[in-house]
Amino acid sequence: MQNVFTQEHPKGLYLLFFVEMWERFSYYGMRALLVLYMVQELLFSTQKAGNIYGIYTGLVYLTPLIGGYLADRYTGQRKCITAGAVFMSAGLFLLAFGGKELFLLSLFLMICANGFFKSNISSVVGLLYGDNNDKKDSAFTIFYMGINLGAFLSPLVCGTLAAKYGFEWGFASAGVGMLTGLVIYKLFENKLLGDNGLKPIAQNTKIKNAETNNNNSKLLYLFVLMLFTIPFWICFEQAGTSLTLFAEYQTNRNFLGYEIPTGYFQSLNPLFIIILAPAISVFWSWLRSKSKEPTSVEKFAIALFLMSISYIILILAGNMGGGETISPLWLVLVYFVMTVSELCLSPIGLSLVSKLAPGKFLSLMMSCWFLTCFIGDTLAGFWGGKYETLTSTQLFAPLAAMSFAAFLLLVVLIPKLNKSLKL
Repeated sequence: MQNVFTQEHPKGLYLLFFVEMWERFSYYGMRALLVLYMVQELLFSTQKAGNIYGIYTGLVYLTPLIGGYLADRYTGQRKCITAGAVFMSAGLFLLAFGGKELFLLSLFLMICANGFFKSNISSVVGLLYGDNNDKKDSAFTIFYMGINLGAFLSPLVCGTLAAKYGFEWGFASAGVGMLTGLVIYKLFENKLLGDNGLKPIAQNTKIKNAETNNNNSKLLYLFVLMLFTIPFWICFEQAGTSLTLFAEYQTNRNFLGYEIPTGYFQSLNPLFIIILAPAISVFWSWLRSKSKEPTSVEKFAIALFLMSISYIILILAGNMGGGETISPLWLVLVYFVMTVSELCLSPIGLSLVSKLAPGKFLSLMMSCWFLTCFIGDTLAGFWGGKYETLTSTQLFAPLAAMSFAAFLLLVVLIPKLNKSLKL
């Protein structure tokens, strides 16, 4: 463990880990309160609140395309990260204290913040390693743990403060979190990140010269692999819709004399990420030392297979209940398998983009990765909305089948992709 976290990786990785942790703390802390704030404080209808929420989260995943392009061509990733953190802090404090009149402006600032921040910080992680692709998978797994540490802590802190003292305290605490990340970043970026991400990649002659050795077909294969993430996200993002409803209405939440709040199940995934990410990072390194580590494409296939297994478990559990509520331990098991699946795809995908994307379009290609999240999230919401009209088997079996079909198709393509990409 010590070898993975201290000796194998540059210190800049851990700076980016903590900055990303605080940014995700601010984002998820705000997001957990946003709809309730619109309904209870701004007195919006649930339909209007839902529409605004959907537009907001959609633009959060679309605007990194603009931020990635600006970073690649004009500003460099580091300036965009700083701008994103500033915009996010300003938006959150405006949301906390600006009132109804400035509500939409605060959302606009946070949308801009994500556009500047989201893809560019991931790009800098990749730049830290240059052409050393062997360590990128474990590096992005560690980085990914920072995302989930922030996601785990934020509902506990921001949600509690909002419940006890008012929404403004919840939003302000999210703002303080982002401001903390910004201060840490500015104090240590020059010392720990060197020149990585400081200038636009278009001005980096080292990268531009390396472009002549790139095979243009790799970009096509990168997009092909991105397509396989869409069914993954459709299945994974059921956590916020159908799986939450399943926990509410079809799970016996009385455990050892205590009624488990439905929302607590949402903390299982980030909690498992925090626990499992270091172990899986070590596992990949161990396999690499024995020349047995799966390729990135093979890890994608493992992820899709495990995702299908998680829904098969859920279907079996529901049928075993015979119409009665099931033990919460079944959902714990489902989220555990989903988390292992996620760790085989999401951080590996970030690493894959940094390996395959043409250098001059690194941040833009990283943004395209997040665009697949947007597509998957949108379709996941549509399907999860059918919870009331379908039985559990009718709802979950197509998800298991879709993931397994994607797995089989990717298995067929593995030899070709491995040979072409030389991963």
